[in-house]
Amino acid sequence: MNPCPRFFSYRAVLSILLLLSVSPCRAETPPAELSPAADSVEQGTHDPFERVNRAIYKFNDRFDRAILKPVAKGYDFITPNPVQHSIRSFFSNLWSPTVIVNDLLQAKFRQSAADTGRFLVNTTVGIAGLFDVAQHIGLKPHDEDFGQTLGAWGVGEGPYLVWPILGPKNLRDSAGWLGDFATNPVTYVKEPADRWGLWVANLVDTRASLLGVSDILQQAAGEDEYLFVREAYRQRRINLIYDGNPPKPKPAFFDDDLVVEPPAPAAP
Repeated sequence: MNPCPRFFSYRAVLSILLLLSVSPCRAETPPAELSPAADSVEQGTHDPFERVNRAIYKFNDRFDRAILKPVAKGYDFITPNPVQHSIRSFFSNLWSPTVIVNDLLQAKFRQSAADTGRFLVNTTVGIAGLFDVAQHIGLKPHDEDFGQTLGAWGVGEGPYLVWPILGPKNLRDSAGWLGDFATNPVTYVKEPADRWGLWVANLVDTRASLLGVSDILQQAAGEDEYLFVREAYRQRRINLIYDGNPPKPKPAFFDDDLVVEPPAPAAP
């Protein structure tokens, strides 16, 4: 699970989507009345803007290669590992209010209580989240956002989109991102320089944490990296919405209206 705030999504982040397809930090299964329709799992990815999406994907890739990855390498070289861990924990703690709100919106009350306790412990004893004290007392992090909440409420995925800098999102997650942005405390930092400094710091630290797995995407994607990323993104989002236990699609030969008569008894 990537606990960092979701303001940016890059090629390096996508390279571990396959590894993140099963999230280990799920505590509760959503109530049946909040779960998305199982039919949505069976539908293929809707990508009507593929030509534009591919162009933006290439732009994001070039941005990563030319700017972001070199900066992340420099940051990783000069920043001691303990400091990097504290920075990562700090931004993860800032993401907690978004997680807690979505816990409540999905009626995960027990998980909401745990995440609230985690946030309070790390903000106080953990010195503004620089140290993940809650992890050591059994309060593990969870991963919830407004896109998952909309999915749990039954909102369909909509078309697949690739945004400049933000990366891949379907229409549902694009709408959900606005809620994520609105509930992130960094959004409300008054001084623009401080606010953007925090966004950039989170971005560079996130990219640096993925330097060791940057080549996974090229090795796993095969001939068409764009298609691999698109399907990996969709599968991961489905997995998150269903808390790691998505419904299995019906076999192609299954028909609810088909009534199978039992065989006639053999003649004596």
